[in-house]
Amino acid sequence: MRKLKLQVQMSVDGFIAGPKGEMDWMARAWDDALVQYVTGLTESIGQIVLGKNLATGFIPHWAGVAADESHPEHAAGKIFTDTPKLVFSKTLEASSWDNTTLAKADLVTEINQLKAQEGKDIIAYGGGQFVSSLIKQGLIDEYHLFVNPVILGNGMPIFKELGEKQTLVLEAALPFSCGITVLKYKKAD
Repeated sequence: MRKLKLQVQMSVDGFIAGPKGEMDWMARAWDDALVQYVTGLTESIGQIVLGKNLATGFIPHWAGVAADESHPEHAAGKIFTDTPKLVFSKTLEASSWDNTTLAKADLVTEINQLKAQEGKDIIAYGGGQFVSSLIKQGLIDEYHLFVNPVILGNGMPIFKELGEKQTLVLEAALPFSCGITVLKYKKAD
């Protein structure tokens, strides 16, 4: 059975964006060790799941990077463009993006169907409402929380809608010289 992994950047106080969606607080100058960690994580996946709000920026951005061979992140752009994506939306009727389909069933059914398939693991990228729903439903098997060295005081949380306690097991706490600490947790059995 495939695992659903979450990779998300957050502040020390647990926000993934500022009160107005600001993301200018994230550490941008990643060191080589963090890039290597993300590369390893990305290589373990065979499917990307996204909410519509993030998809509208994420998919075109990486398609543009993939199309520009001189771009320093060209290889990552190719991976994100070539990897199949499933977008959850209640308003989109059709996908205009390559390698992208829209979820037709409810969140839990779609994710459990993906997990039951053969192949590499699945990764979810931000979009606060989407990620909050995945967490609330207990669908995340592995958390990769990129904690940035900043306290926002207010912003977009992803754990606020949690209906009940979920117990996790810490697998790694990895500090990087750029200031980010990655906390890797797995769902407790």
